[in-house]
Amino acid sequence: MIAFENVSIRYADATTDALTGVDLRVPDGELCLVVGRTGSGKSTLLGAASGHVPHFTGGRLSGRVLVGGRDTREHRPRELADVVGVVGQSPVDGFVTASVEDELAFTMESLGIDRPVMRRRVEETLDLLGLADVRHRPLAALSAGQQQRVAIGSALTAHPRVLVLDEPTSALDPGAAEDVLAALHRLVHDLGITVLLCEHRLERVVQYADSVISLGGPGQRPTYGVPGDVLGTADVAPPVVHLARLAGWTPLPVSVRGARRQAADLRSRLALCTAPSTHRAGGDIALRVSGLTVGYRGAPPVLNDLDLALAQGQVAALMGRNGAGKSTLLWSLQGALKPHRGSVRVGSDDPSAMPPADRRTRVALVPQNPTDLLYLDTVGAECRQGDKESRRPAGTTRTLLDRITPGVGDATDPRDLSEGQRLSLVLAIQLAARPVVLLLDEPTRGLDYLSKDRLGEAVAELARDGVAVLLATHDVEFVATVADRVLVLAGGEIIADGPTRDVVLSSPTYAPQVAKVLAPEPWLTVHDVAHALSVPA
Repeated sequence: MIAFENVSIRYADATTDALTGVDLRVPDGELCLVVGRTGSGKSTLLGAASGHVPHFTGGRLSGRVLVGGRDTREHRPRELADVVGVVGQSPVDGFVTASVEDELAFTMESLGIDRPVMRRRVEETLDLLGLADVRHRPLAALSAGQQQRVAIGSALTAHPRVLVLDEPTSALDPGAAEDVLAALHRLVHDLGITVLLCEHRLERVVQYADSVISLGGPGQRPTYGVPGDVLGTADVAPPVVHLARLAGWTPLPVSVRGARRQAADLRSRLALCTAPSTHRAGGDIALRVSGLTVGYRGAPPVLNDLDLALAQGQVAALMGRNGAGKSTLLWSLQGALKPHRGSVRVGSDDPSAMPPADRRTRVALVPQNPTDLLYLDTVGAECRQGDKESRRPAGTTRTLLDRITPGVGDATDPRDLSEGQRLSLVLAIQLAARPVVLLLDEPTRGLDYLSKDRLGEAVAELARDGVAVLLATHDVEFVATVADRVLVLAGGEIIADGPTRDVVLSSPTYAPQVAKVLAPEPWLTVHDVAHALSVPA
């Protein structure tokens, strides 16, 4: 269905190829997962399959890409719309109408499909993706998981033979991600649609994949094959694969179920070891919230009479389904969103009553989209402006950036940075003010495993320096690695609050892969298992 014939792609002014020597075929009715580090060319590969590369991006494509027998060099994306459906990272950015039904019909209207056919396909898609109950609702009123399914449905109504998805679960809670992946699985198995997708959170999707394309980076040819064979040697792999490598299991499992079948001996060995504690008491109270009630005009409160205390040097993870109020809580703690009732105190200060420049020295927030805080033309200019706004000596922000992510040039345009580099730049700008409390909203979105490891090291260093860190996230693997405390938010209230191990092991939703494989033994990460067995991770 998708054929790459010795394809190489180089963008304008680049000195190396973004893709080199891609020569493979993805069969009809297969779910193919694209993996690789940030910058390895995953989005370029997806763009080549949809025709967006090079028609929209520019650059030089050598070789040939065939989709459904059509050469993408000779057919622009609009001429491939009936063959290839595309769903981007942010479904909201791609919506062009206001309601579910209108959005599902829009692509067909663009293709000039007859109204009776449109009506039938809308009904079929609503049933297929479980959207019938929200058909008349505004898109803005849907949960993130529902919005993602609408975006998939909008692409499906044209009856494409190929569906291309870029990070389809990156913004979703575990439950919503399962719903979306189950829908994709059904499309592949019931309708024979070919799905090509990339996803950094491999632990969520790899068990659904029929094949994997592993990209090694510029100048390297990709590896293609069945998941176990490819991920067995790939740099990028989910925790269950790293655990399998550590234990020497063959054949190498890629799912929790497959790993549990081989884990009896490992569980027996670990039963004789003591799992490390995830609890860190911290120092004095850095942040105290009392009776916090927050809402938006004309709507019921999002947070109800909420109490919270966060200690110096403590790393707490805030979890909960999409729409639970995690971002609302963070913006309330930062002071940009004033509460209806209750109080927020950092020491004796109320952040909402402070000027922005002073507020940054008490509590700093890195939002879901770090780019929102970047507005200058170069990294160097952003760093200098960060020093100025934080009233710190020249070079302070630059030094922090080099410590978190070395090698980012001063002359680089922030828009040309990877997701991890942009996050690091904004984090350095915020840390230059030396805040007492640091708030992170979905900090691992769009990051590969290596970038998440670096972020985890930076968070741990901040905690050692006495900074209180609260991060809102759906990334259960990252939580298992960095957090010593987990809070679960639902219905405007904190329904769980305790040491990481106690909270995540008691929940099938928030348990990481290693915990699921080794249950009932209380292990969370491959690193902890390796340390207990005295072998390299």
